[in-house]
Parts: sequence; structure tokens; C-alpha cells
Amino acid sequence: MSEVKYKRILLKVSGEALAGDAHRGLDFEIVNSLCASVKECVDMGVQVGLVIGAGNFWRGVKDGADKMQRSHADAMGMLGTVMNAIAVADALEKHGMDARVLSAVEMNKFAEYFTRDTAERYLQSGKVVLFAAGTGNPYFSTDTGAVLRGVEIEADAVLMAKNVDAIYSADPNKDPNAIRYTQITYGEVLDQNLRATDITAMALAMDNDMTMVCFGLDEENSIVRVVRGEQIGTTVKNKF
Repeated sequence: MSEVKYKRILLKVSGEALAGDAHRGLDFEIVNSLCASVKECVDMGVQVGLVIGAGNFWRGVKDGADKMQRSHADAMGMLGTVMNAIAVADALEKHGMDARVLSAVEMNKFAEYFTRDTAERYLQSGKVVLFAAGTGNPYFSTDTGAVLRGVEIEADAVLMAKNVDAIYSADPNKDPNAIRYTQITYGEVLDQNLRATDITAMALAMDNDMTMVCFGLDEENSIVRVVRGEQIGTTVKNKF
């Protein structure tokens, strides 16, 4: 364990990242690559909680905008996260890990109901815990759900595996002069309105003094490298 910086992590993976070039559904080459990285972390003794977004199936704000009542659209997004969690849990099991899906919404045919104590018991026994259905409430993103679960399980860090390799001062795809940050405080993120995650997630992490690392999922072995303490992506804290 001496080579491990973060002994308990909450890993957030976007649904879009699991869709690959198809941009919808699941690319199982990417899913299996994710599982291999998680297994390497577990084999090092790291306790892993996992939250997966639903953008590969449905984004409530985007896909339901002006067409549906927001709460209904967000409910569909929550169901999308359950679908992704079931698929990834199945893949984790095939890679030799014991995985459990805990849902913020009761649906006992598909997942166990989330309680903090259940999650703690599973993490302590070496199981990978997938937290599904966000916070269980509309108007909250899976980024916020990830930070919430990270705080609840007292993770050492929340790892945000994104399609972008770091936090920038602007969209690097649109602004070639965008500044890439390796370290930044929550206060600076909020003052500059940097949308690495939604504002609620950043504020919740700041209020609970949670370390966050934002990095690109498609970088080689990125999850394991972050867990070992290598500086990739952007680390966000209250102070350095």
C-alpha cells in the first residue's frame, strides 16, 4: 500500500465516455478497459466506489429540454445510470471482482437500496460498490451525486474521469489559448465559473474539504496513475 496515495476513492465516469465513437449505448472494449483499471486498483488494496453517468442513454436537461417536465426527464436519467451500473457490475464480475449496485431509488429487482452503512460494509470487504440513480432527486447531476457519495463514504478523493484531460480556463476545443490547470482551488474554480463539473458538485466538495482530481479517461492507465499519486489532469482542493 506504500505506492498508493488514495486508499479509498469515489470514481466518477461519464456515460458518454463508455459509449465510444458511437456516442450511444456501451462500447464494451472501453468498459473492459475500465474494469481492468479498477481491478488493478483493487489488487493494490484500494477500496473503490463508482458512479457512472447516463449521457450514453439520456441526459435529462439536454434530451428532455422544453419537451418534458424536468422531474420526469431527470427520472429517466436516473434510470439510465442504473442500466450502466448493472452493465459495468456484470463486467467487473467477469474480471474477477465482487461488485454490488446500490440505488438511491428503491428497485429491489435490479439493485439494493443505498444506505451509507451497507456501502461501508461492502467497501471494507473489498467489493466494488456502484452507486446508481444519482442522489435520487431531480435537478441534481451525477457529478453532484458522485461528490455526495464520496463525502458519505469518507473517500480520500473523488476522481472525475472525463472526456477532457484537465480543467481549462475555457473550452480547449474552441479556444487555442485556453489555460490548462494542474492545480486549482475550489474558490478559484467558482470565482472563474469554470464548468469542469456543475457548480453544486464543486460547492459540495469545497464545503466538505474533499480532494477532487479531474482527468481524461482515455489517457493510458489514467485511473491507476492518479491513485498512485502521479500528477495528471487537475487536482482541486481548498488550499495547497
